[in-house]
Amino acid sequence: MFEIGWFSSGRDEAARDLLQVVFHEIQKGSIEGRISFVFVTRDRGEKLESDRFIELAESYGLEVVCLSHRRFEPELRKAALAEYKKLGEDSSLMLEWRRKYDIQVMAKLSGYRPDIIVLAGYMLITSPEICYEYNMINLHPALPGGPKGTWQEVIWQLLEEEAEKTGVMMHLITPELDAGPAITYCEFSIFDDEIKPLWDQWRAKRAGKSLQEIQKSEGEDEPLFSEIRRRGLMRELPLITATLKAAAAGKFTIVNGDVMSQSGKLDHGFDLTPEINSAVAS
Repeated sequence: MFEIGWFSSGRDEAARDLLQVVFHEIQKGSIEGRISFVFVTRDRGEKLESDRFIELAESYGLEVVCLSHRRFEPELRKAALAEYKKLGEDSSLMLEWRRKYDIQVMAKLSGYRPDIIVLAGYMLITSPEICYEYNMINLHPALPGGPKGTWQEVIWQLLEEEAEKTGVMMHLITPELDAGPAITYCEFSIFDDEIKPLWDQWRAKRAGKSLQEIQKSEGEDEPLFSEIRRRGLMRELPLITATLKAAAAGKFTIVNGDVMSQSGKLDHGFDLTPEINSAVAS
């Protein structure tokens, strides 16, 4: 049986949707495997949304393991966050806190042997130690070689660059943030006839305002920003499902940090654009 581990912060409805869709695909038999555990970065009773996530997982009969990141080594974490605010980047304190946290996570999961771990709504950066211990994959809202960062940061970069296309990919987690090799991806246009009026509005705004001013005044409600996010979201669940289906069927394996297909090393990932666009259209 192909064993899947599931990492989440369980912070919103989207986190529940991800788990729900994959669990139901497993139940239907389209993914030939099982979720052997769900790890959550919040304790029971810590937050309403994560409690809902935990309750959903347990309603499926899944084993849930919790370790609150906010309550773990709180003084070290507080000092690390203060340094980050001052420096604008990770310090040795944050790296140390992250290492200690992940060592404790691995201790809690020592009885499990997942073939793959999916990071789905997981809001922490992983340490090198846990990357080397498990084969971990993550959803990133960009094409291979595209913008890095959170989905919000990615979209603002696309707007700033006036990109004509973007995508969604599943990639291997490595110690370098958002730099692991792509496993699967799909591509979609953000410059077709339907969306061009929003680009015209965007350019008119940019003629009189800086990017920072637009971010502050409109944020994620900016119409072009919202439309790009909508198009990406439509493809995320089908891509995660297709990737796990391929993994369980043995279409790719992960060996010493490389993604291997049946014909050799997979340098750029499987292009699943036709399959994902078909799923979105149906």
